[in-house]
Order: sequence, then structure tokens, then C-alpha cells
Amino acid sequence: MQEPIPPEVSRTKHVEQVSYDPYDERRAMLAKTTQGIYLVFGVIEAVIAIRFVLALLGANPASPFAAFMYSLSAPLVAPFVGLFGEPQLGASVLELHSLVAIPVYALVAWLLVKIFWLVFEPNRHSHVSSRRAVEQAGGRTTEERTEVRTDA
Repeated sequence: MQEPIPPEVSRTKHVEQVSYDPYDERRAMLAKTTQGIYLVFGVIEAVIAIRFVLALLGANPASPFAAFMYSLSAPLVAPFVGLFGEPQLGASVLELHSLVAIPVYALVAWLLVKIFWLVFEPNRHSHVSSRRAVEQAGGRTTEERTEVRTDA
């Protein structure tokens, strides 16, 4: 049978360890901004694609939806108008400038995201580990704290 340890000799130890990357918040903000840029340019490309399909199918430009889409997309395709002719067959129009605009806007979005990351991304990785140990022995409490930071 084991004898109980007297209180003056008993020890209690509590260890707490935390690790984190101090640049995680910044990277998360950059990721959200990237999603926002791609969302905006995705909507722009969708509007141009709808315009292309409406023109290709010969939609009546006097109908409210077609008129709205044409007026919304007109400033977006304006820089590309006149690059190519517009082949027509009856009411259908093949807007080649709209087809060119879609990948150009995708490329602009990609370039913006790359520039944004080059300018604002932390250029290093870091890891911070902190350790806290509390030991109680014989009515005395001792505390030990250590923090280690590694940068890459």
C-alpha cells in the first residue's frame, strides 16, 4: 500500500502552450480582398456574356430586360467596339468585341490580384510559440514563461 504524499511535498503543474503566425490576419484580409476582386470582375464578365447571348439570339433591344443589359454593358464593351466587324444574320449579331472583352477583363482581374499580393503580402513566414508553466509545491507558486519566435 502506498503512503499519501504530505501536502508540503505535493506538486501541481499546469502547462499551457500557444502557437500562432502573426501574419495570418494579414493573409486572411488579402484572401478576402482577392475574393472581392474576382467577384466584381466575375459579375462584369457575366453581364458581357449575357449581352453576347442576347445579341446572338437576336433579342429585341426595345424589351426592358435587353435594354437594361445593353445599357449596363455598353460602357464595359466600349473600349473593344470596332476591333472587328459585326457579322449579322437577320436579327442575330455576332459581337466579337464582347467575346474579346471577357478574357481581357479576366486577365485584368488576375493582374490586379497578383499586384495586390505582391504589394501587401507579408514577405516572410513567422511562428510564435509561447509556453507558460505554473508549478505549485509546498504552498509556493512558481511561474515560468518563455516565448520563441522564428522568422523565415
